[in-house]
Amino acid sequence: MLSLFTGTERKQKRQTDEIKRGKRMQNAKEMFFTGKFPVVTTPTIKGRRIKRVLGLVSGRSYDSECAFYGLTASAIDIGADAIIGYQENVAFHPDGSKYFSCYGTAITFEPDDPKKRTRRSVMQ
Repeated sequence: MLSLFTGTERKQKRQTDEIKRGKRMQNAKEMFFTGKFPVVTTPTIKGRRIKRVLGLVSGRSYDSECAFYGLTASAIDIGADAIIGYQENVAFHPDGSKYFSCYGTAITFEPDDPKKRTRRSVMQ
């Protein structure tokens, strides 16, 4: 009888996790498309100084979009401001399916210093 109760709790927990994961992925997608969370293949982002390297983040899925936004969501979860050094791979399986892997380095930026702004950046 104990396993019956445990099974119900697990099912409810899975549904809750799926809802959270959906919101998490949607948040990552919105931040990427609005330009608030850059993902670049280069080792730096022009005009921004890296404050801290948080580490390698990765995303894997049979769907490329889920892999990418999973990677982005993971970086956001640990407090990153951006991902640098982004790379992706696709594995082709004999059954015709594809498996997507992507990874990059999660970083935080130095805060903007208002004193160092140029006249041009203030005017914009």
